[in-house]
Amino acid sequence: MSSPLARPLTLPNGVVIKNRLAKAPLTEGLADGWNRATGRHVALYRQWAAGGSGIVVTGNVQIDRRYLERPGNVVIDGNGGEAALAAYAQAGTANNTQLWMQISHPGRQTPRRVCAEPVAPSAVPLALPESAFARPREMTPTEIEDVPRRFARVAAAARATGFAGVQLHAAHGYLLSQFLTPLVNRRTDRWGGSLANRASLLLESVRAVRAATAPDFCVSVKLNSSDFQQGGFSNEECLAVVRWLGEASVDMIEISGGNYEKPAMMGAATDSTRRREAYFLEYAALIKKAAPVPIMLTGGFRSRAAMEAALDEGACDAIGLGRPMCVEPDLPNRLLDGRSDAAVDWENRIVPAKAALGWFCLQLLRLGDGLAPDTGLTGEAAIGRYLQNEEATAAALLGR
Repeated sequence: MSSPLARPLTLPNGVVIKNRLAKAPLTEGLADGWNRATGRHVALYRQWAAGGSGIVVTGNVQIDRRYLERPGNVVIDGNGGEAALAAYAQAGTANNTQLWMQISHPGRQTPRRVCAEPVAPSAVPLALPESAFARPREMTPTEIEDVPRRFARVAAAARATGFAGVQLHAAHGYLLSQFLTPLVNRRTDRWGGSLANRASLLLESVRAVRAATAPDFCVSVKLNSSDFQQGGFSNEECLAVVRWLGEASVDMIEISGGNYEKPAMMGAATDSTRRREAYFLEYAALIKKAAPVPIMLTGGFRSRAAMEAALDEGACDAIGLGRPMCVEPDLPNRLLDGRSDAAVDWENRIVPAKAALGWFCLQLLRLGDGLAPDTGLTGEAAIGRYLQNEEATAAALLGR
């Protein structure tokens, strides 16, 4: 079929993406007790590569084994597992798929079950129960200076094991995002204060990654359009950072929004964005005008018509699909060949709505185990099973 979704996209470094659909990053929780990749990653990413996305971005791969987003994260920090990473990359790059490793440091958003003392730009606790997240301590200058080196080492490992690129996670309240927002970054040294100072860790990390890899290795960034918190990282500041990222030679920027305290990425949308599906569409259109590089927009897309409209209107260059890919890993193929007009709206079938996170995470676990999604799983059952899985994975990690 003739559709803007099927158009190839050429990135600034010359790499050609086969279409405009991308599997957006989704935390998997499939690592072993040493935070290494497993055969479950191979099984999962083989399905996503076969499913037709031009780009597939992995879930959080951590740069420091002391700080995890959840106990099942893959980590690249002297813990081995290169052969497993290579198998993972081989599966995910099949079918001419660009497999990009999302690399991250969670900062203060490190759960208490895996870390008793997380770190942050400043010692500002999350406005969430301390039973889930311990109070962070302020990072020392030496620790901050080590962050770009860690991002670079992980990116080099990704390239060496066969991944086609990386995405630095600077959204959703993780460490790079924490440095960007004055609500968390209250430093008075060269890392805090002005936007240029607050953005310096992100930009230095991007430059370190670029220097450690090669021109044909894609470097992207996930960035909040806004934190949606008064006094936080604003859309105006986002526009400035987007321009700086272009100067730092990134190949694509994925736009999202929110954090653990204000989870806009989970679907807190206005009436207009509900009608048009994409949560951050209006922001993306503004960012696209300022951006010197292609923009990927993630959050809320379900129908082919809305995806095509966003591309035709010039609001973005690629469409990120997240939760639908947990249940329909072949959705891109079906959208491209006309077999489907839209993803199934699973969220509206999950009761209570707060169970959605666990429900979709459990579907990923099933795909990694070679099983079909369990679409009959109830929300109440999902909450219990998800918590049991997280506790068991954390216990295996701590007891190794």
